[in-house]
Amino acid sequence: MDRPLVALVLAGGTGTRLYPASRSDRPKQFLPLGDDQSLLTATVSRADFADHVVVSTRPAFADEISDHAPDADVVVEPAAKDTGPALVYATHRIAELYDDPVVAVLPSDHHVGDGFAEAVVRGARVAADTDRLVAFGVEPTRPDTGYGYIEPGLDRGDYHDLDAFHEKPDADTATRYVEEGYLWNAGMFAWTPEALFSAATDSPLGPLVDALDAGDIDGGFETVEPVSIDYAVMERAADAAVVPVHFEWDDLGSWDALERIFDADAEGNVALGDDPVFVDAADNVVATDGANVSLVGVSDLAVVSWGDRVLVVPKAEAQRVRDVVARLKERGRF
Repeated sequence: MDRPLVALVLAGGTGTRLYPASRSDRPKQFLPLGDDQSLLTATVSRADFADHVVVSTRPAFADEISDHAPDADVVVEPAAKDTGPALVYATHRIAELYDDPVVAVLPSDHHVGDGFAEAVVRGARVAADTDRLVAFGVEPTRPDTGYGYIEPGLDRGDYHDLDAFHEKPDADTATRYVEEGYLWNAGMFAWTPEALFSAATDSPLGPLVDALDAGDIDGGFETVEPVSIDYAVMERAADAAVVPVHFEWDDLGSWDALERIFDADAEGNVALGDDPVFVDAADNVVATDGANVSLVGVSDLAVVSWGDRVLVVPKAEAQRVRDVVARLKERGRF
């Protein structure tokens, strides 16, 4: 590919479902979950296939990015308004920084396996060659209600037409999606700036595109509401593509994900941090930054002790941690 490839790493969220490790002043991308490296450092390190790496973040986190990604360029969005405005703004800045780039969007909180770099480069090449917006679809290993799905259409060799996005389903629907060959929506994308701006112009992000072109960054952000790139642009695009990928992948978005990433003991317990004690306890996830945790006679729980906070939740309900965070925010305690 003759055009420079820019890896755009998203690092502006807080990761509410990983509370209490993740807090308003300590987002999950800065956490070293089971490793010496933070999630952000690991993501930037594996983006070495790119010609340039850019980290997009919000003002509150900007000063800490260099601690985790000292060699990356940093783009600071004026306000946290979800992935739609963040990605339009970051892509606009990338188009100013580099000559005729192709952008590959990488969240900073994923676990990936062998074949990742090759797949991203392949998707970026599709974006450059076709001028389409490209989504990466992961081949599912199980029905999962925690992920959105992509319905692939006509097979065109290196990619498929993208027929539809589907929101996180119930269990029966997830099973049907997997049986029918749908793919997990990995939240990874590739595009040229021209393709993104063309699609975004006819979307809720149109006023932001116009304002950025006019040099009015702050005014542009004031004109748009928080919205995801999926809803604002990708779901509306008439000719988007999906590149199926087959590397090991997981979204480290909730505590139950740890049991898919780390080795368990003979009873199925997974421990992150100080060595916990398990007595007649099975299939639990324990995460701690120092406190010693003991579990007796329980199963299928996630138990997290981080700082001065403790969380106990059934693994099957791990997505509901965001409800706890919503209440804490109402009380000004997140």
